[in-house]
Amino acid sequence: MDTKDKTSRLSVTPEAMEVVWELEKKHGDLMFYQAGGCCEGTQPQCFEKGGYFPRMNDAMIGTINGHEFWIDRDLFEYWKYSHFTLDVLDGWGPGGFSLETPLGKTFKVHYRLFTSEELEKLEPVKRSE
Repeated sequence: MDTKDKTSRLSVTPEAMEVVWELEKKHGDLMFYQAGGCCEGTQPQCFEKGGYFPRMNDAMIGTINGHEFWIDRDLFEYWKYSHFTLDVLDGWGPGGFSLETPLGKTFKVHYRLFTSEELEKLEPVKRSE
């Protein structure tokens, strides 16, 4: 099966993409990480590439404009049957470490379950070692 026939695990809203472009101009290469801990809620955090190191067996579920989107290994097990859509809201998210915070923005993910047809064609995930 060709990769274009695969079901993507990740998408981005136009509003979030505008913020990503703004962050690219200021910081260069980026990466996203969504943890499952208490402090950051389970909101995705945006860092300069290499600004955060995924743990062993964390999952990279896709890219946003070429920037890797990683999620915590335990969170992936919980959400592996769901599509992630990166969105952005006005305001400050918990933690404040994410690059969009000084812009008065916070990234958020919306989830939806895959259909049975989509599940048959899911893109594979990359695991950190």
